[in-house]
Amino acid sequence: MSQSEGFSTPPPPINGIQTAYPNDTIRIMLATDNHIGYMERDPIRGQDSINTFKEILELAVKHDVDFVLLAGDLFHENKPSRDCLYKVSALLREFTLGSKPVQLELLSDPLEGKADGFSFPAINYEDPNLNVAIPVFSIHGNHDDPQGAGAAREGALCALDILSVSGLVNYMGKIDLPLSNADAPTTGIAVRPVLLRKGNTRLGMYGIGNVKDQRMHFELRSNRVRMFMPTDKDKWFNMLLLHQNRVKHGPQEFVPEGLFDDNVDLVVWGHEHDCRIIPEPVAGKKYYITQPGSSVATSLADGEAIEKHVALLQIQGKEFQMTPIPLRTVRPFVIEQLVLNEVAEEESIDLNDQMSITKFLKAKVNGLIEQADQIWDERNERALAEGEPELPKMLPLIRLKVDTTGVTETSNPIRFGQEFQGRVANPRDLLVFHRSKKSAARSGKVIIDEPELSIDDPSLTNSEKLAKIRVGTLVKEYLVAQELQCLGEGGMSDAIQMFVEKDDAHAIQSHVSLSLKSLIQNCRATEDVELDEEEVDDMLDKAKQQQEKEYLEKSHATKASKSAGKKKANESDQESEDSMLMDIDVPVSDFEEPDSDEPPPPPKKRAAVTTKSKSKAPAKAPAKKAPAKGKAKKEVHSDSEEVIELDDDDDEEEEAPKPVKRTNRLAMLSQSAPKKAPAKKKVIPAPKQSQLTFPPAARSSRTAATKARGKMVVDDDDDDDD
Repeated sequence: MSQSEGFSTPPPPINGIQTAYPNDTIRIMLATDNHIGYMERDPIRGQDSINTFKEILELAVKHDVDFVLLAGDLFHENKPSRDCLYKVSALLREFTLGSKPVQLELLSDPLEGKADGFSFPAINYEDPNLNVAIPVFSIHGNHDDPQGAGAAREGALCALDILSVSGLVNYMGKIDLPLSNADAPTTGIAVRPVLLRKGNTRLGMYGIGNVKDQRMHFELRSNRVRMFMPTDKDKWFNMLLLHQNRVKHGPQEFVPEGLFDDNVDLVVWGHEHDCRIIPEPVAGKKYYITQPGSSVATSLADGEAIEKHVALLQIQGKEFQMTPIPLRTVRPFVIEQLVLNEVAEEESIDLNDQMSITKFLKAKVNGLIEQADQIWDERNERALAEGEPELPKMLPLIRLKVDTTGVTETSNPIRFGQEFQGRVANPRDLLVFHRSKKSAARSGKVIIDEPELSIDDPSLTNSEKLAKIRVGTLVKEYLVAQELQCLGEGGMSDAIQMFVEKDDAHAIQSHVSLSLKSLIQNCRATEDVELDEEEVDDMLDKAKQQQEKEYLEKSHATKASKSAGKKKANESDQESEDSMLMDIDVPVSDFEEPDSDEPPPPPKKRAAVTTKSKSKAPAKAPAKKAPAKGKAKKEVHSDSEEVIELDDDDDEEEEAPKPVKRTNRLAMLSQSAPKKAPAKKKVIPAPKQSQLTFPPAARSSRTAATKARGKMVVDDDDDDDD
């Protein structure tokens, strides 16, 4: 097949390479969500994630791939333990370094995304001091995302940055967020590709590390995701990596499948743990989506019970072939749900007899264990048929979810699970009891365990309730209902959010300790007199208000020092032409309306970038670097024709809910959490077209990428069709 055929049609979903030419075929080992370090202190499951990662690297060597591609969440925590970093570094050095020549020619700038202030390239096999056999490319996920203040390559760091400067991983997809108000209106998400070539096949990889789903949703709908593509983009196989919610959790708490650039051929979707690795077409689009899923079960849910796979992805021209490979080191996982009321008569169970219920549940668990053992035996038989060695049996994961509605007495789930110690890997959470919720009439009395929240207002429609759902707001309203005497609701809400979203195990403990210390200082009596109970309550109330005031001032000061320019933009901007806009039911926009009456501030200049308008106005030349021998400069054009605004998704504070019909409970909430007036934003129309000049860089004489010559020109996706 000639490389000029079939560029205008979408690639076939699987087994699409009609005639294979090995010298033109790029072979990729595709995986995501490895979650190394998950439950590392567990004596049974502690090594599961690292063992499976080792198997993935072994498969990469066995199938002789050109590189390994990971789509986020390599680590389970933002700050992995030294043991995790040590083992991952050792495995990468063992399986990815060597004398095997890399057959991929790098056509993009090897210094794009390098460590600031250092000379070594960002792509490890371009470094003459390293001997790389199998490059590893990865984006970050929501578990191992960069943390800290400053630009992406300066202050905000994550574990992948450590592996990158160590020469073990090629870290891509790190997004620079604006740090000032002047930068905010002109900044979207700019995606610069890693351009590779093998024979006649050209591959462009566009990585976008995890950002808040609300912001990514807005950026895509506003056409502010700018992808730098070559002029002859139809001759390239363009692959997009991202790590976002695919399942809809709210109006904007997900990323729609149909909002990506039409020039993309394949989207590799991370974050979702369900294994949907067979490429799926998207209605009305030319690209396909593959979702490899996680390589280790991090929750005992239905989606994790699907057999785990990685994929051997082969690309030739505009055709690709996806071959799923099952992972053998993953524990078999069996889950089942039952309702005791429904099976009681059939199984002759007395719902008033705890012993009868326990006996039935034990028999059910034994059946699930036998089912898991059968799955393991089938895996071994399949492996033996393919010439692979037999693996020792692993303890399975079992989850039995039981609806106990109408049952008067049940056994202790933890004590129940201990009887299966040594037969299952999760005896403590083997059994889960739950009851169906009863619909009760609303009353004016607030119950502490079931507080009346703002989304419970009966005057709200379902769409309005969905628009108001924000985890931070719900947590704060719940805390207000507890009528805390010592702790402030705002600070406690932020601490809980850090505990949940960033896995900061000490966030709540640290906040409580600091709050109590501040409370004791503010409650010291000025005179040696005995206070009655009412005076003590008044003193505690004043001390709590002072503590909350100090916390808010400290929080504002911290945010101002990190990023003063991150404010919410208006999603329904009438002046921005949205070529990627789709009819999606989003009832309320969470972004502020820009103020067009004020003159816009001058845009901030970027280093080493020259911009040219369509009138060919002269632009300032970039700073020069020492040229490399025989290396031609490359030029890139970007699509930046939108009015650009920035969403305030990195700020910890939630937007105040819109006024609704008040109840007594809601009136109390509004008094405890006053609203803030939204700050208006300025809009600056970005230049119609820009040109980016890459500085020349020294190349290694060892790698095949030193033969890359010529220019790469990137143009606008929309070719002046506005």
